[in-house]
Amino acid sequence: MSCVRLWTATVGLACALALSVCVGAPARAQGSAVEPVDVELVLAVDISYSMDLDELALQRDGYSRAVTSPEFLNALKLGPHGRVALAYVEWAGAEEQKLVVDWMVVGGAADAARFAEAIRAAPLRRVYRTSISGAMEFSADLLDRNRFKGLRRVIDISGDGTNNQGPMVEPTRDAVVKRGITINGLPLMLKEPAGSMLDIGQLDIYYEDCVIGGPGAFVIPVRGTHEFADAIKTKLVLEVAGVVPPKPQMIHRAADQKRVSCTIGERMWMERWGN
Repeated sequence: MSCVRLWTATVGLACALALSVCVGAPARAQGSAVEPVDVELVLAVDISYSMDLDELALQRDGYSRAVTSPEFLNALKLGPHGRVALAYVEWAGAEEQKLVVDWMVVGGAADAARFAEAIRAAPLRRVYRTSISGAMEFSADLLDRNRFKGLRRVIDISGDGTNNQGPMVEPTRDAVVKRGITINGLPLMLKEPAGSMLDIGQLDIYYEDCVIGGPGAFVIPVRGTHEFADAIKTKLVLEVAGVVPPKPQMIHRAADQKRVSCTIGERMWMERWGN
């Protein structure tokens, strides 16, 4: 596993990093985008039954706090346009993706507050199964159909389990990356793996090897509820401007060689239920 520790950068270095990620990114295939932004970002969050209600609330609260944080608002200023386009998606099984907060432009505190309030206002729900691949495809289509033209297009996936329904995750990830989209991950490792559940002990490695992809892709594992809000904030700031807030964390990149099977979730499901 290759890991790098990223420290808070100067504005100049941040802009250079942001531009270096953008250079060479494939152009959007469709001509519908009309409004320039620095980043088009889909926040795709897991609401499968492996997440209990407290964890779902924690997840919602973490994203709401992150988009209104001073670090995130300051990061917006580093981009050439000073604004990003955000959408909030909840996902579970292969046919269970929902656009909870439609695309909003966030360029300052008032915009961020409206986006955060829209997240908080939506009712909590839980749905069966886990299809990371379905979340990828749904989110990629949202990026293709929106009205924005971003320097970068990013899907930010948070979840607490492996793919066990829908298309295989690895080829789906590769197809999405070919569309000029980066996929980052926030694996939630808040519980000890239980033999009665479809858990694996190295979900962060699964995300590194099978889920993330594209220029600058990274994973921030969350191993305790106390880490959740800071992890989301760090991830969003990195995605917007490439700057880590105070208290820098370990950012994990994809490994050079596979360390875990990308079909482990499907195999575990078949061994337990046979379909």
